[in-house]
Amino acid sequence: MSDRIDSFSRRKFLATTALGAVAATIAMPSVLRAQGAGVKLGVLHPVTGALSYSGQQGRLGATLAIEEINAAGGIKALGGAKIEPVLGDAQSTPEGGNAEVEKMNSAGVAAIVGGYASSICLAVSQAAARYDLPYVVDVGVADNIVTRGLKNTFRFGPGFGVIAKTALNNLVAINNQAGKPAKTVMIVHEDSLFGSGLAKLLNAQLPQQGFQILETIPHPTPTRDFNNVVLKIKAQNPDIVIPANYYNEYVLVARTMQQQHVRPKGIYSVLGGAASSYKFVKEFPDAAKYIMDCNHWFDPRNPKALALKKKVEEKGQFYTYEVYMNYSCVLLVADAIGRAASADRAKVTAALESSTFAGHVMPYGPTKFVNGQNQGAAPVNTQVLDNDIKVILPPAFANGKPVFPMPA
Repeated sequence: MSDRIDSFSRRKFLATTALGAVAATIAMPSVLRAQGAGVKLGVLHPVTGALSYSGQQGRLGATLAIEEINAAGGIKALGGAKIEPVLGDAQSTPEGGNAEVEKMNSAGVAAIVGGYASSICLAVSQAAARYDLPYVVDVGVADNIVTRGLKNTFRFGPGFGVIAKTALNNLVAINNQAGKPAKTVMIVHEDSLFGSGLAKLLNAQLPQQGFQILETIPHPTPTRDFNNVVLKIKAQNPDIVIPANYYNEYVLVARTMQQQHVRPKGIYSVLGGAASSYKFVKEFPDAAKYIMDCNHWFDPRNPKALALKKKVEEKGQFYTYEVYMNYSCVLLVADAIGRAASADRAKVTAALESSTFAGHVMPYGPTKFVNGQNQGAAPVNTQVLDNDIKVILPPAFANGKPVFPMPA
């Protein structure tokens, strides 16, 4: 009899305990969230292949932001849930990017950040759209990334149209201020979506500003020898050379021009792959000297931007635009997840659509997306001066003055 009573008591105790656990689950969801799995975030970059340096820099910026968010207590609205990065390598190709989207979707990520190259971003945004998966573009500038009506795609930085218009306006202003010494231009561009699209815009708009385009020279990525290209530049002797290339090719163009003693009145980049790079300035200071660029840049007045720069340099890395663009994009997504109080993709997308995020490190105002494009995003003009990179335009951010034409 005693054994039967004991057995009944144990069954009753276990049943009561189970009911209590269910009640606790209902009463304390925030506690369980804090103890449960984190929020998975896709971090997608070309970390191998021709674009690997830029991809690795982008991954660095994204992971630094994730580390900071987690160290500060995670996503507060989800009980302190930590962000768990799901790292992907696009292998410098659109196909590689698409394959990573499939993996990330299967892994259950709440959103994806990155892409870097326009061609990769174009493919990845389409692939992510099949799963209603929010995708935040870090760098890719081709305007058709955000003009196809994809509700899942958001670009934090400026696109081709804004950058080209700003670059041309600033080139005209710099040239006018110097007494209009420059009249002829040659364009050297890589032949993918980024370079070809930019060259098309420049060919349409430069003549309207009074510049004669002597020649436009495309090249593939990668390209290991620019001697013939530079010989063409030397023969035609343009006042301005406009390179539009990724990092490795940009450096090679500039170094080959230096070696062949080609010295135009100005090297004026639009989204130059190396022109706004501390790595380029440190490793090849003579080739980099006086090069101007219209590109992504951080806000030099922002203490948070300067603190991030110090952290990156203490790691032995260069503070490139891929770093702070991706850093800001991750903060943007974390803010959206926090305001949505959910990792549900539809809710995160809605939160991004209504974002007013201003905690970034860029020379932008608060984020405002219209058809997926951040209306507050804008490039700045930089120039390599005194072995440093200075902002020369707009005046609100400038810490240097343009030197043009380049000294002989």
